[in-house]
Amino acid sequence: MKTKYCACICYLIFGFTCNICAQTGNWREYVMQLTEEEQVDPVAINNMYEELLYLENNPMNLNEVSQEQLERFPLLSADEVTSIIQFIRINRPLMTVYELRNVPHLNFNTVQLILPFFYVGEPEKDIIGRPDIKKTKNIIKYGRHEIQLRFDKTPTPRAGYGEFTDSILERYPNREYQGENFYTSLRYSLKYNDKIEAGFTAEKDAGEPFLKPSYPKGYDHYGVHFILRNVGKLSTLALGDFRISFGQGLLLNNNFSGSKSWGIDNITKRTLSPKRHFSTAESNFFRGGAAVFDFGRFSLTAFYSNKSIDTNISDEGYITSFKVDGLHRTKSEIEKKKNSSEQVTGANINFRKNRFQAGISGLYHNYSRIFNPAKRDYNAYYLRGSENFNASIDYSYQLPGFVFAGETAIAKNGAVATLNSVQYRPNADVTFTILQRHYPITYNALHAQAFSEGSRIQNEKGLFMGTTFKPFKRFIAKTYLDLTKFPWKKYGVDGPSKSLDFYLCGTYTLTQQSFLEARYKFKKKEKNLDHPEHENKSVLPYTTNKLRIRYNREYDNGWELRSTVDLAQYSASYQPDENGIMISQNIGYRGERQLKGDAYLAWFNTETYNSRLYSYERNILSTFYMPFFYGKGVRLALSARYEITSHLTFSAKAGYTNYFNRDVIGSGTEQINGNSRTDIFTYIRWRF
Repeated sequence: MKTKYCACICYLIFGFTCNICAQTGNWREYVMQLTEEEQVDPVAINNMYEELLYLENNPMNLNEVSQEQLERFPLLSADEVTSIIQFIRINRPLMTVYELRNVPHLNFNTVQLILPFFYVGEPEKDIIGRPDIKKTKNIIKYGRHEIQLRFDKTPTPRAGYGEFTDSILERYPNREYQGENFYTSLRYSLKYNDKIEAGFTAEKDAGEPFLKPSYPKGYDHYGVHFILRNVGKLSTLALGDFRISFGQGLLLNNNFSGSKSWGIDNITKRTLSPKRHFSTAESNFFRGGAAVFDFGRFSLTAFYSNKSIDTNISDEGYITSFKVDGLHRTKSEIEKKKNSSEQVTGANINFRKNRFQAGISGLYHNYSRIFNPAKRDYNAYYLRGSENFNASIDYSYQLPGFVFAGETAIAKNGAVATLNSVQYRPNADVTFTILQRHYPITYNALHAQAFSEGSRIQNEKGLFMGTTFKPFKRFIAKTYLDLTKFPWKKYGVDGPSKSLDFYLCGTYTLTQQSFLEARYKFKKKEKNLDHPEHENKSVLPYTTNKLRIRYNREYDNGWELRSTVDLAQYSASYQPDENGIMISQNIGYRGERQLKGDAYLAWFNTETYNSRLYSYERNILSTFYMPFFYGKGVRLALSARYEITSHLTFSAKAGYTNYFNRDVIGSGTEQINGNSRTDIFTYIRWRF
């Protein structure tokens, strides 16, 4: 059975194959395909989506764009940034954005992808009568303002919003949500050229109290940010909430970290200037101040963060784990809110000369309580204590079409981790990538986020090999193979283990407005499983096979059709196979009219959670939505966006899921006594 299944998959793959770098030239579709790999952090991908949406609304002038600006742009690799900057220096002033098609090592699909983020205009220094930035009234008058208001509600009753007697609540106080059954957020942002960014965020999750006498502060979460750039030697100043990364992420990275398929073309990370944290996510950011000073070939970055955090605390007063979901709905969740504090201090000295770059980084953090998770075999080497220190050296060297980059880091206990990559791009249509990493069992860096198979930068050795190629005009293929070893135990794995991850994707462009895509993903890992001859569980292999076939067609009148078939198979030793299938259809309209929208319908039949399937569906304007499904049922979603004026936009969405094989959905306070769920999302944006 397994042999026939895999043979069928391979036949289908090699029959049509193609590349995730979608042929549509639509960055939303591109990000959507990145999110459909379930290992991608949803918070990180949402940050990336919001950042790209912001950049699209505030495009960069090609005639004055800097290397730093392009490096902050997440859709370009280090090699592509260098090529664009060199091209602009030689050919400035550019007359049209389409001159990007002449940039070496920049293929046609990438150009189409990035066009919405650029325009061609006069350099700032040549414009007479430029408003004086020193005058606050000019910043307010000539800046771009944006106000966003979001309101979501689930009309379907859930257990946490039920009525309970005093006696039940006395025994089970966490059965009841303390707040109302709706989500709401309010955000404001200001941008003045590339000099100033400012704004604030306020948010309340469903179930959290809002403007109650016992909770007078209103929203549950507030955030403020201010960014100032290019003032003398001060390259960037960030105050309030911000995100930052050093090197390849072995020390620090709370910016976007893409999937493995993303890494084939964009494997090299860079030390980046602080970015605003404008997301409603309540974790994975810093609160304090950061500054970057430019001294020619040298730059100095330093930051300090002091933030209250949510934690789970033992009876002894130790932090056992960090609570990062940002939910404060029940009495227990409210008690965990900001019950500890974290201070983080870091610095980076970076040197650049021509194509060579090197940096030295240091990071120190401490907590108001001792971090001491309950001791288990798998966490025997986890960090324990109230403080930690890490240092690293990162390096990169570029030649035409060639990039070598890496980072080597050391922890307080002397453990050394390293990551090194080589990327070769002989022309715009071919890329070869190799990445090696070694993360010792004893290495601990709680703010690290680098290329890895596991959830922690620890206990991992691996080799990644990927390539993108275009054998003929209408055909692009992308593939990778990642081999990983875990020398020590992991959660749910009582011994050393290994994994194999294989990916193949491709697109055949049928016409300028249509393409056929096929994607296959195979993963083999090990975990604790029942063995028929052993009394205790044994570390045994299991595999997942996933196949997607998609047809996309756009029409001149603005209509778009996207048809998708997803297949999944989960196989574990000494257990029957678990299979899943989902068929979905999206119909969208993005023409010249004020009203645009999408209709999405999916039918799914998956046997278990192990064979679950992920599917992207368009959400309200500023967010994305990627649910997963298992069981039997249908999913219907309708979304629309209406441009009331050129400055005012209203967006709404209704989603309905019906299960054929369930009488109960969810569990605990989120339990629904029924087989269906309805969700409503609304959003208003005002730009002026």
